[in-house]
Amino acid sequence: MDFEPYFEKYRSLVAQVDAVFKQVQEEYGQCVACKVGCSDCCHALFDLTLIEAMFIKHQFDRAIPKEARQGILERANAADRKVYKLKREASKAHQEGKPENEILEDMAKERIRCPLLDEGEKCEMYESRPITCRLYGIPTVIGGQAHTCGLSHFEEAKQYPTVKLDNIQRRLYEISYELAQEIKSRYPKLAEVLVPLSMALLTDYNAEYLGIDDGSRKEADGKEG
Repeated sequence: MDFEPYFEKYRSLVAQVDAVFKQVQEEYGQCVACKVGCSDCCHALFDLTLIEAMFIKHQFDRAIPKEARQGILERANAADRKVYKLKREASKAHQEGKPENEILEDMAKERIRCPLLDEGEKCEMYESRPITCRLYGIPTVIGGQAHTCGLSHFEEAKQYPTVKLDNIQRRLYEISYELAQEIKSRYPKLAEVLVPLSMALLTDYNAEYLGIDDGSRKEADGKEG
């Protein structure tokens, strides 16, 4: 199946996000600390929606030379093991009754090096980086909680233009849902899948993963009947 129409919807959202970041940077340049060589946001822990994970994996396979992929995938595998351990510990804490907001705060403090970060502290796929990375450095709010880069110079007592990440996340879910509906996936919750970037790089988004019934499967089922 051609996923380009959905990738184009994702690119449109990315363009809007980049425009917002540029506007804030132009108006509050003294507060935005983003610069070449800074990789603070490249250690943040966050998940990707289905459409973003698929797009980034698509770009990874296209843009990264085959001989360079193995090293990145090895880093992705190592990072994914760390993420899995942290999520398992968070789940255990939740079961033991620890408040969700405290668990989220603890998770936000964790730092895991992005597998796409090279030895020179530069992103191997900067032009195709996730939306979370694109907004890191300016004020955002999600679930009622305000966030900004710890290296920035935005002052707590002042008001600044703030990006509502809930709205962006909702749009990403919408695109993911549209895609899942279009391919008629046999997995009812496919559009709700969230994965870290490390897992997105390691995943093969083929027909089996997406739950697409191809002709050979139908033919086999017919013979078995």
